[in-house]
Amino acid sequence: MHYGKTEHLLRLAIMMQGTREGLSFADIQREFEVGRRTAERMRDAIERIFPQLERVDTGERQARFRLPAGTLSGFVAPTAEELAELEAAAATLRVQGFAGRAEQIEAAAAKLRAMSRPEHLRKLEPDLEMLLESEGVAMRPGPRPLVANDLLAGIRRAVISCLPITTTYRSARAAEPAAVTLHPLGLVYGSRPLLVAARPDRPEPRQYRLDRMGRITLGQVAFARPADFDLAAFTARAFGIWQEEPFDVVLGFAPAVAEEAGRWRFHPSQTLETEADGGLIVRFRAGGATEIAWHLFTWGAQVSVLAPESLRLRTTELLAEALRHHGGGDDAGG
Repeated sequence: MHYGKTEHLLRLAIMMQGTREGLSFADIQREFEVGRRTAERMRDAIERIFPQLERVDTGERQARFRLPAGTLSGFVAPTAEELAELEAAAATLRVQGFAGRAEQIEAAAAKLRAMSRPEHLRKLEPDLEMLLESEGVAMRPGPRPLVANDLLAGIRRAVISCLPITTTYRSARAAEPAAVTLHPLGLVYGSRPLLVAARPDRPEPRQYRLDRMGRITLGQVAFARPADFDLAAFTARAFGIWQEEPFDVVLGFAPAVAEEAGRWRFHPSQTLETEADGGLIVRFRAGGATEIAWHLFTWGAQVSVLAPESLRLRTTELLAEALRHHGGGDDAGG
């Protein structure tokens, strides 16, 4: 058998053991980008190698399959590259201020080591050491909000258990923090960590900055999570953290930066179009005019706002405000 097919079958076996509800043929097709017949042949090959393959009864019309726990014991072990990725992820989170999340990844890596055979660990340790030495995590300069570990842990528990939280929150417009009860729906990590939550009196989800929250108290009575809420769809409405009504954005990048801009993912909905002169047109739909403008400043004069006019005006307004503040405008003193 071709090595690529062998790797696919081994990866499929790992996936089948790592799932509680089992994998369907549609899952296999999607994961390996194959047709239905190939997915069936892959399942059949797994069953020949591992006769203990189970068919899971989930009440669905489509069949689902899994391997019992322990089937692959002795067959599968982490590679040096995989352990290095975990170490790098933990280090990145730590320098970003997420010590609690870093500790959980480090604990997972330690468990993987503990489950590996000693002779395997002896073989991969030199490679792992070399990778860790050659792939450092740089401390990115600039301010980062700090979030207490117990706050993040409490919110995670609330999200998993659908428990309301009571806390104090200081909004950008308020002089003092105010008590608020929230129904946590999810966490979003970016330039700053955010909680997506609804209020009992305001069912429309909003985003709350964790660094503006006080200590939380978990409620005892679970709330009903909206059946139609999708965190990915919610966050895709915005360019960054700003949840405004989405609008169609068209940006034009000069030929000098077109290749670089083409390697950026500005938004999940983006489309790219190369112009005759080598320039690049980027189109996407999102809200958050202020945050879009902030990002465009990093491209200097190499980008133009082609649409909408409101975004172009917001960009020039922010530039004018900064110019006046720093003493370069007509209204500047002295």
